[in-house]
Amino acid sequence: MSDQDCIFCQIVAGELPSQRVDEDERTLAFMDISPATRGHALVVPRRHARDLFEISAEDLQATVLAAQRLARRVHERLGAEGVNLLNSRGQVAWQTVFHFHVHVIPRYHNDPLRLPWTPAPGDPDEIAATADLLR
Repeated sequence: MSDQDCIFCQIVAGELPSQRVDEDERTLAFMDISPATRGHALVVPRRHARDLFEISAEDLQATVLAAQRLARRVHERLGAEGVNLLNSRGQVAWQTVFHFHVHVIPRYHNDPLRLPWTPAPGDPDEIAATADLLR
């Protein structure tokens, strides 16, 4: 089940480019193109659900477990000292893409990030190189 107008559904379908770093039968993880920190990635269910209120329990569980798996990977491979998992439900909570997703945001000692961050395009080469480390 997907939404033709949803950019995350298009990424899941392979219709839009992405730096995929993990996937299984229920979920896909890919690099955020406006990263808050080095290694910032998104985990989405393959099946479209608008937000936290619409996602099925099974897809929610699979997505959170995939986020946990990726959080361990950013710790081990990127040396992240901490990780924020972030989900926003609704526009006033900073949701901008209406397909349920979890941000996996690596945290580093003395990184400048303060939440909420102002998304800005990242360096595509740096994003690709970091994705290689996380695959």
